[in-house]
Amino acid sequence: MKRTAFFHDERTLWHIAGAPHALMLPVGRWVQPMAGVGIAEAPDTKRRLKSLMDVSGLSDRLEVRSAPPASQDELLRVHTRDYLARFKAGSDAAGGDMGDLAPYGPGSYEIAALSAGLAIAAMDGVVAGRHPNAYAFCRPPGHHASADRGMGFCILNNIAIAIEAVKARHGIDRIAVIDWDVHCGNGTQQLFYGRDDVLTISLHQEHCFPPGYSGAHDRGEGVGLGFNINIPLQPGGGHNAYMQAFERIVIPAVDRFAPQLVVVASGLDASGVDPLARMLLHPESFRLMTRHAMALAERHAGGRLVMVHEGGYSEVAVPFCGLAILEELSGHRTEVEDPLTPFFGLMQPSARFDAFQLGLIEELAALHGLQR
Repeated sequence: MKRTAFFHDERTLWHIAGAPHALMLPVGRWVQPMAGVGIAEAPDTKRRLKSLMDVSGLSDRLEVRSAPPASQDELLRVHTRDYLARFKAGSDAAGGDMGDLAPYGPGSYEIAALSAGLAIAAMDGVVAGRHPNAYAFCRPPGHHASADRGMGFCILNNIAIAIEAVKARHGIDRIAVIDWDVHCGNGTQQLFYGRDDVLTISLHQEHCFPPGYSGAHDRGEGVGLGFNINIPLQPGGGHNAYMQAFERIVIPAVDRFAPQLVVVASGLDASGVDPLARMLLHPESFRLMTRHAMALAERHAGGRLVMVHEGGYSEVAVPFCGLAILEELSGHRTEVEDPLTPFFGLMQPSARFDAFQLGLIEELAALHGLQR
């Protein structure tokens, strides 16, 4: 059995993110169309990652699979019936927008359901013991989507849909979600905010997206109080900030929760050249975060780890960051030479900034009772 299953379907790359955009802004009035490119959530970054996997030989080391779409019943465990009906009607027509910057085109309903199905299959396969770990290569992404509103290119919440599916099938009690997309996983947070069976942790650039949001003091409610952790990091924090956040908050929080399954919302938009954020991660950052996630899964969940792809908008960086993650998951190192880590090593913040950021992380750790 190959160690890592990779769930992918070419049809997800055919999702059209709505009307013409210039990066993330609708074209019109003062926004001039961009020559040769459109909205940031385009298929090119993901296609280039899959191409690098193929030409490097890594795809041959993975169990590459597709999956059936999520069923209506599976979608309804997370999203309202009215929301799904409006999405389906618009998809059958000319497309539209399901909320705040959540555009879609004709046929996107079926593609989004397929994307959710890839996440379900990945989690189901790992929980059932068919694969030690898995990566769901989803598009459109999902972590901003709530029960009745899309946001930030996300229409269906792939992770939440898959979590509810595996809980229904396997009766699993405790699932930890680590979201390292550079934008806050506010949709996943909202869906599980009042529950204690799912621990949600989001590392994100403070005030980036949703615009102006930090979330440091949003810890859950009711029985879910203490089961939501936001780690807003300062723009430009880079590799050291993420490593410190893992050491002081993520690892002890997951250790305290002791999950039966670890899920990662794997956005690759914290890279140093992403157009929609200002963090400075490089491929080795993602490799090390993956190593930490695998260690947590091994310690508490019998190694059961599932990654679900979210954002990432740099055509240059996404392939190399994604490859580093999948190399670590699969245990196979390709001959690909990472061209980005040496470059981003020159861009890391000063020791003074690192100390300032560490102070903020220590305050967050204290807020969540994660004392040394």
